[in-house]
Amino acid sequence: MSLRSRIAEDPYYRFKSAFEIAVAADLGVKIDVNQASVDDWLRLPGISIHQARQLVTLSQAGVAFYSISDLVAALNIPIERLQWLAPVLSFQYYDRQSALPSVKLDRATAAELSQIPHISPELAAEIISQRESGGKFTDLVNFQQRLGLSGEAIGQLMHYLRF
Repeated sequence: MSLRSRIAEDPYYRFKSAFEIAVAADLGVKIDVNQASVDDWLRLPGISIHQARQLVTLSQAGVAFYSISDLVAALNIPIERLQWLAPVLSFQYYDRQSALPSVKLDRATAAELSQIPHISPELAAEIISQRESGGKFTDLVNFQQRLGLSGEAIGQLMHYLRF
């Protein structure tokens, strides 16, 4: 299998050189920095697991990256370490406030919860019951465990919930 076909067919292919980055860019491979997962970041040479987690955590907390300079500032590294990755980086803007309605779980009513996609009136009632009996939800993992929700369900809900 050729390098081009490996890069084109394997969404988790880990690039090893500037040449491979150039091939990926030629094939149209892009990593959306504002929605990248840890696995996406780890495809890039020179990005450590710690840095990947840091970028994902910042992005999930609402930090938007508009340029390589923003990434450099977030990681506190010289621009030369990232600039050569520019051909595969995509800086998309997402208005998270208007695009996705969200609720603060420690205050949401059943009616507010029911307005969130994928939350049925029954699940809304269970969320309130769990909150009243076990205290406020501390994070997404705590929410998932207390309600016994599947990973798929959490994936559908996580963008709508604030803790």
